[in-house]
Formats: sequence, structure tokens, C-alpha cells
Amino acid sequence: MSKSIFERIIAREIPADIIYEDEHIVGFMDIKPVAPTHVLIIPRKPIARLEDATAADHALLGHLLTKAPAIAAQLGLSESGYRLVINNGRDAGQEVPHLHIHLIGGRKLAWPPG
Repeated sequence: MSKSIFERIIAREIPADIIYEDEHIVGFMDIKPVAPTHVLIIPRKPIARLEDATAADHALLGHLLTKAPAIAAQLGLSESGYRLVINNGRDAGQEVPHLHIHLIGGRKLAWPPG
């Protein structure tokens, strides 16, 4: 099975504007931003969808969510606010089969989103 684009970014086979990384996750700027700030936060471990996560991934999923505020602060979004989105499956708009969080901010965001 071939690597997803996210796995190729993690392996540095494809360039990306990486703004955060540690041993568990990587955060980089989205190439098709929907707001002035649009970051994708992905686990290094390939998990296609939330349904594919197991009890063994509990700490990793928590790490994804708890690092998002630090990344938002790094980008100056703490005061004005930001949105976290997980698209899960085709009908939700998930384009890459690798679990990821969209961190979106830098402008007033409408609700409902779509």
C-alpha cells in the first residue's frame, strides 16, 4: 500500500511549512487554507479515521487535542479564538485517509460551518 500525502510529509518526502513537531505529532500549514491561519495537526502514527483508533491510541488522541492550544498560542490565536475540526469520512469532507485536526483562525468564523 502506498503512503498517504501526510505520511510523505512526515518522512520529508514532500515539503511542508512545518510549524510544530514532536515525537508523536506534526503540525503544518494547509496548502488550501480556508482562513488566514489554517494548520493541520496529524499523528505520526497513521490512523485512517476515528473508527480505526484503538484503546492503545488513547494517549495519542489526547496529545493531539492538548497540543492544539499551544500551537494556537504560538500563532497568536489564543486571544481572538480558533476552531478545531476533525472531518471523519467522505461525507464530512475528509480527503486524506489519515486522522487530522484542522486548526482554523485569524478571522471571525461563521456557524454553522456548512
